[in-house]
Amino acid sequence: MKNLFLVAVVFFSFILSIEAQDISRNALGLRLGNNDGFGTEISYQRELGEYNRLEIDLGFRDHTNSDAFKLSGIYQWVWNIDGGFNWYAGVGAGLGNWSKKSGFVGNQDDGLFLNLDGNVGIEYNFGIPLLISLDFRPEFGIMGDYGNDTNIDLALSLRYLFN
Repeated sequence: MKNLFLVAVVFFSFILSIEAQDISRNALGLRLGNNDGFGTEISYQRELGEYNRLEIDLGFRDHTNSDAFKLSGIYQWVWNIDGGFNWYAGVGAGLGNWSKKSGFVGNQDDGLFLNLDGNVGIEYNFGIPLLISLDFRPEFGIMGDYGNDTNIDLALSLRYLFN
């Protein structure tokens, strides 16, 4: 788990070191939800154009019976409602790894999982470098015993905006 954390830090350092263009805007913060135990995720958004962006979320789970991590990437389209108030929708995928802790009795102890993700949400930019959003993310399991079902995630996000 320590190696995974190190990889995540290096990954986000690389993302943040990319030189920002005049039209691009970045946001970094936390996504607070409760999808299958992934309560808090590190969330990064990168504006790709005037009406679209990429969101990357990294979540860890330390549960009584299992440990897991999940990396999600979602391509989003953003539409302005009024002023700093927007709504957005997107599609993407999530990839992760899980392992059961000692004492677990079951068919499988660990493995990879792959999800197909959707995303719909609303957000507000306060005019200061703070973005708050509320989103709904259904996840459809494609591969793996941990993510082989449908999960529904409702989350509140707080992100710091920077160029």
